[in-house]
Amino acid sequence: MGTNDAGVLAEVPTVTLEQESGYRFALQFGGAIPVVHSDHEPPLGKGEGPSPLQMLAAAVANCLSASLYFALRKFHESPEPLTSSAWARVGRNEGNRLRVQRIDVRIALGAPAAAFTHLERALAQFEDFCTVTASVRAAVEVAVEVYDSEGTRVK
Repeated sequence: MGTNDAGVLAEVPTVTLEQESGYRFALQFGGAIPVVHSDHEPPLGKGEGPSPLQMLAAAVANCLSASLYFALRKFHESPEPLTSSAWARVGRNEGNRLRVQRIDVRIALGAPAAAFTHLERALAQFEDFCTVTASVRAAVEVAVEVYDSEGTRVK
C-alpha cells in the first residue's frame, strides 16, 4: 500500500487471491514476487501450501524478527542470523467457534547476549514498532521470548 500526498493509505491491494481448486488459492503480491499457494490441511484441503493460520503466525513472527533486527542494527549490533518460530494456539470461543487465542513467538539471536552492548534497550522497544503484531494484539494475545545463541533467555 502506498500513501498519497496527504499521508492517507492508498487503495491498492496488498495481495490478490485466486482460487485454484477447493481450499487452494494462489496469492499474488505483484511485481517480481513469486506466487505463493495456500491450502488448508486435510480433511478440508490437501495441505499443498501454508494454511491461513500458518501465514498469520508467520506474519507476526516475521514482523517481530525484522523489528528486533532493526532495533539492534540501529545500534550497529550484529544479531544475525536470527531464527524464529511461532505457534498459533487455537481454541473455541464462547460461541463454540474455532479462533486463534494466542500466538507464541520465540526468537533466537545469532550471537551470545554478551556480544551486544545495547541489547536491553533494543529488547525494551522492538515490539512497539511491529505493525503486524500491534494490530493482531488488539484481538489475540501474543507472547514473545528472545534467546541468545547459547540458549539463554534474554526476554
